[in-house]
Amino acid sequence: MLPPVLIVSMCVVAVEVVVGFMGNGFITAVNSINWIKSKRISAADMILIFLSTSRFILQVTVMMYIHSLYFTDVFKLASVYKTFGAIWMFVNHASLWFSTWLYVLYCVKIINVTQWLLLQIKLRITAMIPWLLLGSLLISSVTSFPLLWITPNTYLCRSTGNCGDNSTTHISGWDSSHLYLLLLYFTGCFFPLVLSIITSGLLINSLWKHTKKMQCYVDSFRDPLIDVHLIAIKSIISFLILYISSFVAQILLTLSTSQSKDFVKVAVSLVVTGAYPSIHSIILIIVNSKLKLAFRMLCQHFMCHLENVKL
Repeated sequence: MLPPVLIVSMCVVAVEVVVGFMGNGFITAVNSINWIKSKRISAADMILIFLSTSRFILQVTVMMYIHSLYFTDVFKLASVYKTFGAIWMFVNHASLWFSTWLYVLYCVKIINVTQWLLLQIKLRITAMIPWLLLGSLLISSVTSFPLLWITPNTYLCRSTGNCGDNSTTHISGWDSSHLYLLLLYFTGCFFPLVLSIITSGLLINSLWKHTKKMQCYVDSFRDPLIDVHLIAIKSIISFLILYISSFVAQILLTLSTSQSKDFVKVAVSLVVTGAYPSIHSIILIIVNSKLKLAFRMLCQHFMCHLENVKL
């Protein structure tokens, strides 16, 4: 029987996953329908389809992890754990890259650039997006699939049942195998995170310069470009906060062995990990005017349907 704190955390994560499924499914459906209708797709919509699909799969892996806590017999084989771990890391890294490219695209479209290199990127970013997405999948596979050849003793412990706490071999093997696992995880997250931070810095710097330039105008004049800057900055900063929180939580989950008795740490880590893809999908709907309009129309249609059913 699982401890109560884990059962409560699983219920919370289940709600988060349902919200995430609905949010990411909505984003994928809206953009896919528009793509089919217009027979063309913008770079931002293409990224959103890739991102929401990867987030959908990511939340499936979160549910599988919870499943492995409760139904341990199903996940006894080390090969099953390795495959599950590789898929989780691949989708996690790919999702992070897709989010990064989305904010890079927003940044390049919003800021005014004078440097030759940035100007060339601004002119070619739309044509580059499909190749950047495919490149992200390739890089994510390189930083995740080597996990299939790493066998942490945590996996062997669950499959053999030999988990002696006083075993020196167990401790050293655990350290070396998890060192490789964490190295792969950090390698896959480092560059997109740095790129996201640089993007947020460029947006803040662009907003500061634009605000100084507009100070000579009447105070009552509201520049729409400032609103665009603020929306983009709030969106990317909220994404960074969510992902870094999830990043720390996933590290704690990775370091948790089958002998760990710190159920509170595991419970909190599960809730934080599950919150990232769900909350960020809601943020994407709020900041995207097309998605927000589609969501309002869906809510109105749903309310009209309920009123007709009551009548």
